[in-house]
Amino acid sequence: MSDTTRPRIAHQAAATAPRFRPSRRSLGALIAVPGLLSLSACGGSEGGSGSGDTTTLRVVDYYNTPADDEVIQKTLETVASEVGMTVSREKVPGDQLIQKVLQMSSSKTLPDLLMLDNPDLQEIASSGALVPLDDFGIDTSGFKQEILDAGTFEGKVYGIAPTVNTIALFYNTAMLADAGVEPPTTWDDLKSAAAALTHDDVYGIAFSAIATYEGTWQFLPFMWSNGGDETDLGTPEVAGAAQLWADLVNEGSASKGVVNWGQGDAMDQFKAGKAAMVVNGPWNIVGLQTDAPDLEWDVVTIPVPAEGADSVAPLGGEVWTIPQTGDTEKQKKVAEVLQKFVSAENQLTMGTARNTIPSLTDAAQTFAQEHPELATFVDQVSTARSRTGQLGTEWPATAKAIYTAFQQVLVDGTDPETAFADAAASLG
Repeated sequence: MSDTTRPRIAHQAAATAPRFRPSRRSLGALIAVPGLLSLSACGGSEGGSGSGDTTTLRVVDYYNTPADDEVIQKTLETVASEVGMTVSREKVPGDQLIQKVLQMSSSKTLPDLLMLDNPDLQEIASSGALVPLDDFGIDTSGFKQEILDAGTFEGKVYGIAPTVNTIALFYNTAMLADAGVEPPTTWDDLKSAAAALTHDDVYGIAFSAIATYEGTWQFLPFMWSNGGDETDLGTPEVAGAAQLWADLVNEGSASKGVVNWGQGDAMDQFKAGKAAMVVNGPWNIVGLQTDAPDLEWDVVTIPVPAEGADSVAPLGGEVWTIPQTGDTEKQKKVAEVLQKFVSAENQLTMGTARNTIPSLTDAAQTFAQEHPELATFVDQVSTARSRTGQLGTEWPATAKAIYTAFQQVLVDGTDPETAFADAAASLG
């Protein structure tokens, strides 16, 4: 279904919006516990976290909103019961999860099933705290390679995502219609549309350019779609993406406040009618429909530098892993649970409840047909990339270099080529 034929979205909400941030904490948690990465629970025959209780499935995750919590709990209970297990679940705040995992790894008290935000997978897998999923015969066929990349370390899949998400461009249909503006598809379209939509106290576009991983997450679609790459930040293509952001701010089409806004703040501007367009994700859809029920809006993929180019956005979402507990027999049962958990049927159920996109390619297409209001995100996911796919454990340092550079451009007025050349140099 094309964007031009997709129905306007001024109607029903899905269930409560899923809680999602592209990256929940810096490496401070890793630094705060020196040496723990080398103290993983590589129990094997020497023991580990296994308790001998093969009927209780210990699960650790960070889901706490109703949409996430309820459907995850129900799905886990259903699939666990099918292999004769009951669920004991611990919910850890997102910003504390990695610290908690490292402590459990050190004390050999890792759970049977562990959920991780996908950028964190590399760090935990590198510690030896996880087992490769193919050790227990988990079938990953039918998953797009880029989705598997988000759960891969050194060529082996350690985590698998039942659903994923990304970002796209929301727009206020009434504002665009009143201004005679079509939804933008290219950067030139975006700049002209944003300028035409800016008036009085309304900005044409809102986005998050905050100095956190969240800001980097929002910058990536522009960098990647322009041919920029995280392996070399000192290229004209990377600088060109920053120049686009600078143009939008300097021309007054975007507020200078973008440098302080998280994604929720940017969406609040859109809800309040202070921004005609906003770069954001599906996890904010229910809040949008709840807080601004009369606002008519739709979504298109993020505009590209030139017509016909692929819009390449970052892949978000969580991966589920099997920790190294040393209890091989129980791990076999846990693998059965995980395989059932990520079935197409369960992906569709969880995707519907959480406004997230099924990871299996065929299930995603079915989902788009059943949920046309989310079809744009299915399109965007089809070309999305893993943030850690190329850099692995080096990604956090690069993410910081990226947001530091575009902050210099937007706050200090530094030339984009200079800012990103410095960023590249800082990485060695």
